[in-house]
Amino acid sequence: MALGALGVVFGDIGTSPLYALQTVFSIDHNTVRATPSDVYGVISLVFWSITVVVSIKYVSFILRADNDGEGGIMAFAALARQHVRPGGRRFGLVMLLGVFGASLFYGDSVITPAISVMSAIEGLEVPAPGLRDWVVPLGALIITVLFLVQRFGTGVVGRFFGPVMVLWFVTIGALGLAKVIPNPAVIKGLSPSYAVEFVVDRPYVAFVAMGAVVLAITGAEALYADMGHFGKSPIRRAWFFLVFPCLTFNYLGQGALILERPSSVSNPFFLLAPSALQWPLVVLATAATVIASQAVISGAYSVSRQAERLGYLPRLTVRHTSQSESGQIYVPAVNWVLFAGVIVLLVVFRSSDKLATAYGLAVTGTFLLTTTLFLVYAESAWQWPRWRLVAVGVLFGSLEVTYFAANLTKVVHGGWLPMLIAAAVATAMLTWRRGSRVVTERRTEMEGPLEEFLDWLHSCPVTKVPGTAVFLHPDVPTVPIALRENASFNSVIHQRVFIVSAVSHNVPHVAPKDRVEASVLGDAYDAIEHLRLNFGFQDDQNVPAALRLAREQGIEVDPDEVYYFLSRITVHSGRDRVMPRWRKRLFLAMAHNAANPAEYYRLPEARTVVMGAQVKF
Repeated sequence: MALGALGVVFGDIGTSPLYALQTVFSIDHNTVRATPSDVYGVISLVFWSITVVVSIKYVSFILRADNDGEGGIMAFAALARQHVRPGGRRFGLVMLLGVFGASLFYGDSVITPAISVMSAIEGLEVPAPGLRDWVVPLGALIITVLFLVQRFGTGVVGRFFGPVMVLWFVTIGALGLAKVIPNPAVIKGLSPSYAVEFVVDRPYVAFVAMGAVVLAITGAEALYADMGHFGKSPIRRAWFFLVFPCLTFNYLGQGALILERPSSVSNPFFLLAPSALQWPLVVLATAATVIASQAVISGAYSVSRQAERLGYLPRLTVRHTSQSESGQIYVPAVNWVLFAGVIVLLVVFRSSDKLATAYGLAVTGTFLLTTTLFLVYAESAWQWPRWRLVAVGVLFGSLEVTYFAANLTKVVHGGWLPMLIAAAVATAMLTWRRGSRVVTERRTEMEGPLEEFLDWLHSCPVTKVPGTAVFLHPDVPTVPIALRENASFNSVIHQRVFIVSAVSHNVPHVAPKDRVEASVLGDAYDAIEHLRLNFGFQDDQNVPAALRLAREQGIEVDPDEVYYFLSRITVHSGRDRVMPRWRKRLFLAMAHNAANPAEYYRLPEARTVVMGAQVKF
């Protein structure tokens, strides 16, 4: 499990040495010098940033706050809401924080593949400067292939990710150690006193440097987001026994190289390697960055599905790429939107240095939101005293606020891009949430009470036809539109009728034994029953599979023989002022592109009937 975690969890943070120190000392800043005081100060800032944010905050604290074994900011928000008093201000606030955090993650998901792959390909310029013009085309080719193969899933290549990342971490650790041994003085940079001295002596320079130092901890959120795939212990072991030491050695080695040869600030990572090893290192770095990109892309799929199940996105077409691992999914819409964004970034920015100016705001914003959610959760669920909340909040919050403030200086140089992406995603998610509530209210009015419909069945000449019908419907008190239309227009009703409600809960998974809840509606003559199918936000909402569980529990329903009826609602914009016109148009566009409900619920096409109605809002 620890080996698997190395191949997925640590790809992003593990490839940060490719560009973190290079960005700190880049000519664009022209403020951090290759002097002992500055180098020791930067190394100290990097080391203690990794220690405080990753080792202490995420590994020691955040991993303890799991939602039934699952992590990630949306799952964390759903967990925190379970422990907050319903109806209070915090109840709505925690999910709002989750929405903003997920939105920032999308901004990160666009930039990470671009900057990771570009930083690796730029290593070609060290042994072969003449290949400079091929960097962007090669990067675009690798990115294109990466997104094209997503449809096939990561199950086949996933088994190789772990060993490749082990080789990567051992290699970068060895390269750094080989430079530290003849230059042991650089180890002094591990002392926090040099970070303090750097900040006191050159506060503005240190503040600017913090905007680039944060690049060393990008990917920390993945430790929590991917917890459900591997568990806490394997992630902690992999971090403390391999990843953290190797990263430390590499950053120390780059610092020693910069002190020995100041001109190496142009690309300290690849210049660590002897000339004979630079070509193999470029190949290995490219493989590592592809793995890092894969982890972020897979994370975007998971976040999208969580947001959809929690009611913040429309139904998404989700394809499972593994028969044994439910977490291995492919979401076409998310895949191609990310691909378009990454290619645009690649063509516009054209170098990892320039991309680094756009990196950081999304990451630091996510850090702050995660810390806020953790403090709310620690107070409500763990009953932490106020002094402990203040101590932890000051430790993490002060550092992360500094990171965020330092990255605000990048806004005009490209930092606006991830914030724009996050703002667009947040707007879409909140618009869908608001619009779906309004449409649900209008649909409920059209459907009418179920009790009145059952009374009507007794008084009207409705013919019973052989067979069993399953009507998918979100709520019990009202009548499925397809059922009402079939009875009133065709004057027929099946001998047995099941009204089936697929319900998403604020937990990642629901056990099979708790999947089905049955209740009889009306009297025995009606032969109408209600089945409530319970799903977590990580579960596949496969209705026929759930009905097979119902049959095993003694409910007389054969999912291979029944007829499935869907009530398809077509939404149109009306004159009501429940939402601004531009938000209505956005909601309608999202509704128009929602997944086919028959495919979403895995219904057999040959036995599915769709009956529609129109709703204006």
